Amino acid sequence: MLSPMRLALALGLVLLFSSAAPAASDPNIVVILADDLGYGDVGAYNAESRIPTPNLDRLAAEGIRFTDAHAPDGVCTPTRYGLLTGRYAWRTGLKRGVLNGSSPPLITAARLTLPEMLRQEGYETGMVGKWHLGRRWYLVDDSGEQSGENIDWSRPVRDGPSQHGFSYSFGLAEPAWTFIENGKVLARPTLAFDLTHLPVYLMGGNNNRGTKAPGFEFERMLPRFTEEAVGFIAGAAEKGTPWFLYFAPLAPHRPVVPNKDFRDRSAAGLYGDFVAEVDWAVGEVLAAVERSGQADNTLVVVTSDNGPEVDAYRRILEYRHASMGTLRGLKRDLWEGGHRVPFLARWPGKIRAGSIQDEVLCLTDLMATVAAITGFQLPSDAAEDSYDMSDSLFGAASESPVREATVHHGSRGWFGLRQGDWVLIDYPTGDSNGGANREPDWFRKERLAIPHDQEVELYNLREDPAQTTNLAASAPERVRSMQRLLERYKRDGRSVK
Repeated sequence: MLSPMRLALALGLVLLFSSAAPAASDPNIVVILADDLGYGDVGAYNAESRIPTPNLDRLAAEGIRFTDAHAPDGVCTPTRYGLLTGRYAWRTGLKRGVLNGSSPPLITAARLTLPEMLRQEGYETGMVGKWHLGRRWYLVDDSGEQSGENIDWSRPVRDGPSQHGFSYSFGLAEPAWTFIENGKVLARPTLAFDLTHLPVYLMGGNNNRGTKAPGFEFERMLPRFTEEAVGFIAGAAEKGTPWFLYFAPLAPHRPVVPNKDFRDRSAAGLYGDFVAEVDWAVGEVLAAVERSGQADNTLVVVTSDNGPEVDAYRRILEYRHASMGTLRGLKRDLWEGGHRVPFLARWPGKIRAGSIQDEVLCLTDLMATVAAITGFQLPSDAAEDSYDMSDSLFGAASESPVREATVHHGSRGWFGLRQGDWVLIDYPTGDSNGGANREPDWFRKERLAIPHDQEVELYNLREDPAQTTNLAASAPERVRSMQRLLERYKRDGRSVK
């Protein structure tokens, strides 16, 4: 039997060595951000989906499915900014649209990011796939303004993922079709296109124009990104420290290029086949987590940066597949289909399997939620629009909504506000307020959307989730109240109190 002194010494050694190991409360974290994946594409969200998504459905069965999760914007760049900073991108100089390929960085040096926060907590951090937040390159001239024509591809990037918290990064060297690893371009881009893609290039519409490296194949992007993501997990798991992977494949965004093994996998055309390949990539990442032996202490999140592309209307006619599900609107829009996205999360033993959460969540909330899980104290000048959703993630009941309200933003700079069951679309253009795309008349009639002559749109989503009936005229005080709150959020520079 140990004496009191020896027992105290033994306990002290246990505490000393346990503090050097990853704490049980510091899980590995995987965030998979699909690109243009619609709310209705995933089987767990849409029983009538014409696309097989067994791995995503498995994730829903083994974890939690949020039914009311939202991207902070209806397009790509601002959503990625919001996810990585916990702040709405419209607070920056980007007031509408997205960055172009040669834009300078949107994230400033002083801005705390999710990976930087986790680096401070001892995490290994990796990013694979699409960045789309701007980079600063060395130039071959002294013009001072970078473009696709004056970048010195032989020199490493001056400002990119590595300068914003990622210890490893692999992706595309925007503005060119070539891979970049840790800031270094792997193959110098020289070709505008090659003959294998000439027919599609001439037809246009598949986002495959631009400068390419010799031998670059669009079909290899998703498999290569998946290989790198799997490789990062294997390498990081051997280091004995917690790790964070941000996997953002350029899929099922255009160019829609499913590999031959996935052709005809779906009943929704090439796009459906590409979604099936995205589901495969998710499965590969899940398998890598399981091979690492750390699945029980790994939080996996899968979501999307915005709603589906405008060709979703065509898929309804051709395949009877609705990528937006029962929602109204698509990518770029302020209607729900533009920004309500799938959000699945799994953490065995922490998140109850097969649970469903109706709490309103925004992708900006990831930063505060992860901070709460890891015990990181966020400074006052960070994550200004990020709410801690950990209680909702773990199934705790809440008497009131976690978020006071959520700001929606469209590609043309339009604003909306969600508060409780109500959503306001605050843009005075008449009957098509919510739509940056041209909504077909047949779709509007099919979804029973009622024309109106109001300057703004107000919907009760509990009673009218498809946003068919504008209630702005019958509830003017609610409109004014929500407008005042939206203006306060803009004025105060934050929405979290």
